[in-house]
Amino acid sequence: MTRNHFYCFSGITTTIYFSFIIHTLASPPLHFCLPDQRDALLEFKDEFPTDEFDAIPWNKSSTTDCCFWKGVTCDDRSGQVISLNLFDTLLIGSLRTNSSLFKLQYLRHLNLSYCYVQGEIPSSLGNLSRLTLVDLSHNDLVGDIPVSIGNLKRLRHINLGGNTLTGAIPFSIGNLNQLRYLSLGINQLIGEIPSSIGNLSYLFYLQLSTNSLVGRVPASIGNLNRLQVMSLGQNNLNGTIPVSFANLTKLYHISLRSNNFTSKLPSDMSGFHSLKHFDVSNNSFFGPFPKSLFSIPTLQTVSLEGNRFTGPIEFPNTSFSPSSAMLEELFLASNKFDGLIPKSISKFLNLQSLYLQNNNFTGPIPRSISKLANLNVLDLSNNMLEGVVPSCLWRLETVTLSRNFFSSFENPLQETLIIQALDLNSNSFRGQFPRWICKTKGLSFLDLSNNLFNGSIPPCLKNSIDSVTDLILRNNSFSGTLPDIFANATELRSFDVSQNQLEGILPKSLINCKALQLVNVESNRIKDVFPSWLGSLPSLHVLILRSNEFYGPLYHSHVSVGFQSLRVVDVSHNDFTGTLPPHWFSSWREMTKTREEDDPYMADVINDSVFYRNSMVMVIKGVETSFERIQQDFRAIDFSGNGIHGEIPESLCYLKELHLLNLSGNGFTSRIPRSLANLTKLETLDLSRNKLSGQIPQSLGELSSLSYMNFSGNFLEGPVPRGTQFQRQSCSSFSDNARLFGLEEVCGKSHVSLPATQQQVEEEVLDAEEQLFSWIAAAIAYGPGLFCGLVIGHIFTSCYHKSWSKKTQSHHK
Repeated sequence: MTRNHFYCFSGITTTIYFSFIIHTLASPPLHFCLPDQRDALLEFKDEFPTDEFDAIPWNKSSTTDCCFWKGVTCDDRSGQVISLNLFDTLLIGSLRTNSSLFKLQYLRHLNLSYCYVQGEIPSSLGNLSRLTLVDLSHNDLVGDIPVSIGNLKRLRHINLGGNTLTGAIPFSIGNLNQLRYLSLGINQLIGEIPSSIGNLSYLFYLQLSTNSLVGRVPASIGNLNRLQVMSLGQNNLNGTIPVSFANLTKLYHISLRSNNFTSKLPSDMSGFHSLKHFDVSNNSFFGPFPKSLFSIPTLQTVSLEGNRFTGPIEFPNTSFSPSSAMLEELFLASNKFDGLIPKSISKFLNLQSLYLQNNNFTGPIPRSISKLANLNVLDLSNNMLEGVVPSCLWRLETVTLSRNFFSSFENPLQETLIIQALDLNSNSFRGQFPRWICKTKGLSFLDLSNNLFNGSIPPCLKNSIDSVTDLILRNNSFSGTLPDIFANATELRSFDVSQNQLEGILPKSLINCKALQLVNVESNRIKDVFPSWLGSLPSLHVLILRSNEFYGPLYHSHVSVGFQSLRVVDVSHNDFTGTLPPHWFSSWREMTKTREEDDPYMADVINDSVFYRNSMVMVIKGVETSFERIQQDFRAIDFSGNGIHGEIPESLCYLKELHLLNLSGNGFTSRIPRSLANLTKLETLDLSRNKLSGQIPQSLGELSSLSYMNFSGNFLEGPVPRGTQFQRQSCSSFSDNARLFGLEEVCGKSHVSLPATQQQVEEEVLDAEEQLFSWIAAAIAYGPGLFCGLVIGHIFTSCYHKSWSKKTQSHHK
């Protein structure tokens, strides 16, 4: 069972329950059905629009005995219709208050689940007093649950889940004292859980999850001593767990996940002797590790993640043997647990998944973990663990050790490795690239970023890259040339080797990576011409060549169409030269798409094979800051710090979705195109340190989204536009343009003619830096869920300096 399937599926349970009932009723009828029953069924059919498929296959030409009609069951003596099962029949319509359905007064079982039934539940449903089963789940029902539901005193099973029902759970639900099964989950119910629910003493299944219920869980719930499944997750319930919970000793499934509970767990939970699944994740439970919970041998899945538990984790000495312990999944992430990972974790021999990330664990990984022969997934990220990583971990499928203090690892003992996802980022690993990775088969995710690895990237990596989707080696000290290893890397979606010491040229075999979405080689020593051949990759969204030694023209006349999918491009701080033709940007189609036109695939860029979320971490002035919300529609161009000259291409006006444009530090001449005013989404514009002349187009003052701009260091003249966005800029944004005027509202009268000092410029850089970070975060995060740990805080900002360093040789440690 995975964490996303933690609660029971009421639809499946209902179907099994209903099939059992129908089977017990399916003995051959002794009488034909009564004419009034036949007529009522035909009238009920006519209440729904028919189509060419004739969803309900009843008609007057059918056999006169309606007891043989599909979905109909009759009493074998009286001929009365007692069961109607139209599960998964395309009805598409509403149940009327005076529906012919309610003429079937002997109806015991009604199943209209998955039928696309619309509208409200008629209160006249409460007139079918013989009903023992009602299933209207997974339809399009709206409105309140009718109070008349409490009239159905014989009801044993009711499922209204998977609709859009609103209002409170009616107090009359407590009248159903024969009820065994109650499912109201996945609706929009509000209010408190009525205390009358404690009257349902025969109830064994309670599903109220995924609503908007509030308040405390009533103490009367402790009366349900036959309850086996209780799912109250994903509501707004609060307060403490009632003491009466201790009475629910037959529970095998408890889910209180994603609520607002603020209390300790019961000190002794050993009384839940049948418990299999326990989920209280994403609440505010506090206190020590619930040791007694793990004395239950039947326990299979436990999730305590996303709470405020503190202290060490400690497992009890139990009477059952390790071989009889059934625990398979343990989620303890995102709490405040500390101390060592206990050696006694090895007692749970059936453990398959262990999540301990985002805590304060210290010390080494216990050697006893090698006894967990069934372990497949281990996440220890973001703790304070240290020491040597034991070789036994390399036999797992997914290993995440990022953001710890590990310094080395043992080489694997086995020849062939099945590991699929390996994340070692942000530790203190050093030395050569671990060549045993070349032995892996089926590797899909590899992240060695933010460490102290050195030496070359081995050509043998070609043996393992066929199935890799994300290859992240950024911020190390890898040197030498990039090996040409991508001939068969057809699954690769992101390739990041930024902030190393790599030389040579880009491997031409990257052209075979048709799924490639991101290429980042920032801050290396790569000396190559512009890789225009990458423009043929159909899904390339992000290209970052920043701070290398690329040279020559960006535009190549022999390349007719390219980079149609590009959304973010940064080629700044290289040695590119030449001019850009007026039409060049007209083929960059992805830069013109609106959000509505976006490829739906980009809405879910998480790598399915691992658990990486669409987020990133950046370092701003030495402080690690997380950006969880990624803006899919971000578009950016940064050509700053090169030697490009000539006129700014008019075709930029086609890129109507562009948010950031940085052409600073080049040799652009002539006028600023008026057509830039068409870029209505533009938020950052930097044209500083060029040779531009003429006026700043007045129409730029109408760009209401423009929050940062810089025109300094040109030959501009005439009035500064009077738009509000211009008036909010710093004086240095217009400095070193001797013939500009109208700066009084920007700079103040006493500073109009004063050029900006170097200190002023640097202060403006720091201010601009903070404004731009959120955009940068969005820009770089287009890769498929890969940028946890990405640190590129300087991008787009150093363009204000008169000089810059081609390469910084620093690491996060």
